[in-house]
Amino acid sequence: MDDAPIHWFDRIASTQDTAHQLAAEGAPGGTAVAAVEQTAGRGSRGRPWSSPRGGLWLSVICRPATGPAVEVLSLRAALAAASVLEGAGVPGVRIKWPNDLMLGERKLGGILCEARWTGDQLGWIVIGLGINVQNAPAGGLQDSAASLAAAGSALRAGDLVTPMTAALRRAGSLGGVLGPAERAAFSARDWLAGRTLAAPVAGIAEGVTEAGVLRIRAPGAVVHMARTGPVVIAGPSTLHV
Repeated sequence: MDDAPIHWFDRIASTQDTAHQLAAEGAPGGTAVAAVEQTAGRGSRGRPWSSPRGGLWLSVICRPATGPAVEVLSLRAALAAASVLEGAGVPGVRIKWPNDLMLGERKLGGILCEARWTGDQLGWIVIGLGINVQNAPAGGLQDSAASLAAAGSALRAGDLVTPMTAALRRAGSLGGVLGPAERAAFSARDWLAGRTLAAPVAGIAEGVTEAGVLRIRAPGAVVHMARTGPVVIAGPSTLHV
């Protein structure tokens, strides 16, 4: 897996789509696709993802022996990415369940895990990672999006491709639920912890279970379990993040 290739592109429609194509053609687990620019990048729920030059746009093929929940893999990938950034001199990166990287109150990047199946057999999973590095956030997102450059980092996207690929390969090779060490690491980076939510269920965010499910405590000490987003922060005017 560690010697699988990294395919580099200057300009591509989507690293995610190209990785799926390579996987369908038999590319081994660990194969990665990186691009300087994407013209049709996408985020969760199929939303367009602005991917100009200067950002990190990366997808890694995983072929786990067992099929971990996508929610767990998203959190593992986010933990891996945050650890790489911290090691590269970017402290304070936190994780917003289920798949976002946050710097302060703004979104720095996101994770997109997509599985492909043949009948009831898992074929592969592609982990997609997008991080604003030296690129400016897309128009209209300046108040909600962060970048490493704006935080004072001199890192370039090219500096991160190799260590991020290695970290995502390791995350994708793990099976089972989140272990105690992983849950502790997530708790230390949990951006939602203690925040009041309007959705997916109204209440206070209380971390995640070992299955990557978000715990939300509602009035009356009722605890709800949310498996999917989107998350809406309650406030004078609700904030979708």
